Amino acid sequence: MKILVTGKTGQVGYELERSLQGLGEVIALDRNQMDLSNLTQVRDVIREIKPNLIVNPAAYTAVDKAETEPELAMLVNGEAPGVMAEEAKKLGAAIIHYSTDYVFDGTKISPYTENDPTCPINEYGRSKLAGELAIKASGVPHLILRTSWVYGTRGKNFLLTVLRLALDRSELRIVGDQHGAPTWCRTIADTTAHIVAQMMSTQDAHAWWQEKGGLYHLTAQGHTTWAGFTEAILANTTLPKKPVVTAITTQEYPLPAKRPNNSVISCEKLTSVFCGLPAWERALKLCQE
Repeated sequence: MKILVTGKTGQVGYELERSLQGLGEVIALDRNQMDLSNLTQVRDVIREIKPNLIVNPAAYTAVDKAETEPELAMLVNGEAPGVMAEEAKKLGAAIIHYSTDYVFDGTKISPYTENDPTCPINEYGRSKLAGELAIKASGVPHLILRTSWVYGTRGKNFLLTVLRLALDRSELRIVGDQHGAPTWCRTIADTTAHIVAQMMSTQDAHAWWQEKGGLYHLTAQGHTTWAGFTEAILANTTLPKKPVVTAITTQEYPLPAKRPNNSVISCEKLTSVFCGLPAWERALKLCQE
């Protein structure tokens, strides 16, 4: 099986290139080789490689910048996945795509399920929802995996920001009224590899996609706030003097893009169909070891 992975220098793409080894011929591309803002290039690359499976973690992820670049965010997150899905369908291939908790408005008190109505409150969320809908409309065999609060040891993310700020600050003022599940990028990649392995072990791949394809939530288990996440990060470090974490409100830290107050999404569907998921605290400790 030939597996095309996009965005190989990103957090999830970097891990996917490694997690998927042994499951097929993994062809991982960076932005220079496959730029999702260039739809013609996207089509040409897929037609040349002719993959059996496209795994697409590449995305426009600058949430605040998307407020001033909505067209670019929509092109990369909304239109490009649709093009990939169309080309995959022509090849008789399938696609695994990653989406976000930001497709919800965050007003629900309990965790969001796959059946809850979407209502994004920022341009990033709107662009990611458009990508979901385009893939679904294409009719291609697919998995759409929504995740949240992704972090790792590479690139730009909350974990690395906290560790950097902790070196020279005595206090970290962090939002404490937004709730979500911090999710290690390796958890996402390893879970994806487990699902792909299940698919490959079946005798009838078409029937497998018919039965198990669709939309799933994939995050670490449990939830916390950004302030709670910060405290856990610092607890796992060996800094000689750690800053004090002060929880503040969203209103005290205004940003260009609105964030959902509740980003907790239920993964019960995925864990019942495919595999278990780690607690966010355990995954964070493994990441920081």
